[in-house]
Amino acid sequence: MEDNKPWALLSNKIEEVFTGVPDIIKQHFQIIRQQDFLQNPQLHGPKIQAVFVWDALPVTEPSLLSLLPSLKVVANGGVGIDHLDVPYISSLGVKVTNTPGVVSNATADMAMGLLLASARKILEGHQIAVDPSTTETTKVLMGTEVTGATMGIIGMGHIGLRIAQRAKGFDMKILYHNRNRRSVEEEQAVGASYRDNIDDLLKESDFVVLAVNLTPESTGLISHRELALMKPTATLVNISRGLVVDQDALVEALQTGKIQAAALDVTYPEPLPRDHPLLRLPNVLITPHVGTNTLATSRGIVERMVENAVAAVNGQSIPNEVKPK
Repeated sequence: MEDNKPWALLSNKIEEVFTGVPDIIKQHFQIIRQQDFLQNPQLHGPKIQAVFVWDALPVTEPSLLSLLPSLKVVANGGVGIDHLDVPYISSLGVKVTNTPGVVSNATADMAMGLLLASARKILEGHQIAVDPSTTETTKVLMGTEVTGATMGIIGMGHIGLRIAQRAKGFDMKILYHNRNRRSVEEEQAVGASYRDNIDDLLKESDFVVLAVNLTPESTGLISHRELALMKPTATLVNISRGLVVDQDALVEALQTGKIQAAALDVTYPEPLPRDHPLLRLPNVLITPHVGTNTLATSRGIVERMVENAVAAVNGQSIPNEVKPK
């Protein structure tokens, strides 16, 4: 029975998360790890039909794909596929898949967590509380009110909508900008108002949350001009991709008071060089791209990866196929 299972290539990144290869992968595929594959690619390459990509690994560059003549699918874990050359992979007759929807709740939670931690100076408060030199409770650590503030969401897809749902619970005024306007019913469900012009959203918002996919159009979406439009009391929250923000412009805006703060789960590159100015600014909160890092979400991602890969290998309809544009 084991011999009838198709072969799949994966990196040790998945094993680091789950302390081994998840059972659901082993139920449907025979596994070859990248380090074993590289020792004898001529032996292993021809039998591999699926590549499971986790944290952008294995890197699906032409030098690897040329060694996989039987490959049918590159199954990506997560929504973002900016690390995959979809047109090239598709030109080889190989399907590309991702896992939308599965990551939405965890990523939306992270957006609100960053927003709250930045606004209420939670990290600074923790540092004061555990500092051996602290002898009395400080009253000078003043934060920004979240309840009733205006949130502007740029990118109202699966994740953006979940962020709006959470913001509604804080009685926030919710604005959004998106390529396509959501239905009236969806807007009313979360209390969101559409802004066709992104400039209007930037001018009105106390918290600007970026939840867009990385595309050529969204690269550098927030730069000097956009930051200058924001309130000097505003906070920028980014849970999309680092390249959506011009980081040099962000540093300048934070240093000169054009905006009050930034809370980032993504940067470019990741991690930032240890001497990067963003790491030294007191009004920046950075986490290491962990928006989807919960066990429940990680399991859901793997399950969807397997579902997509099995369908592709068997020539069936693929739930989450990513087609070249």
